[in-house]
Amino acid sequence: MITTEISLSQYSAMSWLVQLFLLLCCTKCSLSWVHEHTRGQVWPLPRYISYQNTLNYINPANFSFKKITNNTCPILEEAVKRYTDVIKKMLPHHHHQWQGCSDGESLQEVLVALTGPCEEWPYLHMDEHYEVHVNRPDYDNLTIVSSSSVWGLLRGLESFSQLVTPSTDAAGCLVLNSTDILDYPRFKHRGLLLDTSRHYLPVSVILNILAAMEMNKMNVFHWHIVDDESFPYQSITYPSLSDKGAYDPKTLIYTQNNVKSIIEYARLRGIRVIPEFDSPGHTKAWGGGANKLLTACFTNGSFNGEFGPIDPSRSQNFKFVRTLLEEVKSVFPDKYIHVGGDEVQFGFQCWMSNPTVTQFMKDNNITSPENLEGYYMNQVLDMVYNINASAIVWEEVFKHGDPLHNDTVIQIWRSNRTEMLNEVTKEGKYALLSQGWYLDHISDQWQDFYKIDPTDFNGTVAQYQLVLGGEACMWGEMVDETNIVSRIWPRASAVAERLWSQKVVGKTAPAPRLNEHVCRMKQRGVAAQPANGP
Repeated sequence: MITTEISLSQYSAMSWLVQLFLLLCCTKCSLSWVHEHTRGQVWPLPRYISYQNTLNYINPANFSFKKITNNTCPILEEAVKRYTDVIKKMLPHHHHQWQGCSDGESLQEVLVALTGPCEEWPYLHMDEHYEVHVNRPDYDNLTIVSSSSVWGLLRGLESFSQLVTPSTDAAGCLVLNSTDILDYPRFKHRGLLLDTSRHYLPVSVILNILAAMEMNKMNVFHWHIVDDESFPYQSITYPSLSDKGAYDPKTLIYTQNNVKSIIEYARLRGIRVIPEFDSPGHTKAWGGGANKLLTACFTNGSFNGEFGPIDPSRSQNFKFVRTLLEEVKSVFPDKYIHVGGDEVQFGFQCWMSNPTVTQFMKDNNITSPENLEGYYMNQVLDMVYNINASAIVWEEVFKHGDPLHNDTVIQIWRSNRTEMLNEVTKEGKYALLSQGWYLDHISDQWQDFYKIDPTDFNGTVAQYQLVLGGEACMWGEMVDETNIVSRIWPRASAVAERLWSQKVVGKTAPAPRLNEHVCRMKQRGVAAQPANGP
């Protein structure tokens, strides 16, 4: 392992071959060498993978994927174009100065086989199994990426692209070992929460993060689109919400076209987009655009100028929320809507100070603010089910004992994770883990995230099957477009591998593979920070 800096005079005296080796080993990465890294190994680690010693060379100028299926669709067509472009751009821009790769000895074509129907939208139970075989004798020395689903093909094409690296012994060539992969994810829900309320994120930044999610085989974009600080979603039904609630109603909003483009970009990469409209708390930015939606707070019997959570004593407010959720369901195709329900306790004092709210509680035999929250959430959850959707909620909704439908998903974020996972699944409810995977906790490094596993609790097989997976959460208080990408990656990559790969990854150490993966992400335009320090 190289641990010393190379002076400019030494560097200029090196042979062109050594210069090429440096460029190819760490393209676009710092020349401050701090840790060993692999070459041509896959992240997340596949379930079954075997490498042979045989090397296969690729001339990127003449390389192509060939579809051998009658089942095709825009998702597959776009994926083939996308990964062809990835392969062709893998060499440094000045590779034309070097001797080219001979077509006679190069791998020119990779077969892409879809054996099942081409589905249109990603969903919770989609099949992501795939196989990759590179120069297999029993495949007539062919190279093939195959799956029974288009979602599996997306994952397989990503894995194939990660096997390929610039050659160090044949200038102008790419190279990969003969390899066999049989792979599928351990968990169905492998997500990233992105908060676009505290700081607005340009659409281009969101798309870049989605591209990185594809590289890490993450399949859920949890879009925490609005909160106390701003309401950047431009509603069709209630345009006043963003007119009054966005930081800037003209420039710092997500128009319907913006939302559609993000959903489509994600769909083409096998990524579900689950919107979160958190209530009754975290709604201060809603108040300007919706008259009497929020609870007026009182001090000594008089309105004090502050507002709290949504006022559950007004039936009109439930009609408002229902109409908004109907719109959300029509805009976002996924089955699930995240309806929040967290941290309402910070508004309990406001509720209890308001005479109209306390009279409503008395009239309806509601004896505590916790029960009032339960009343509100029950109404909202019924709305979700009545519009043929399913709900995700934060753990407080479960802890308060609110009645939940069987397909409601509980997202665990603050309690002792082993205890909470056990409690939720013991009650027969689906669970998602986020506790321990908060990316805004900047002191937590990828190694800390890697130690966490969603099944590290003493449960039964039936309980473990109720754990759908988890999400890394990027809250937006201290990030904007200037630093959010490097704050997410590669720490979220550790979460991605824990959710995709087997619980025990064996002898394949993650650090060297992650170093390579960071270089790979940077080469593809994702500004990931270094994984390991000196």
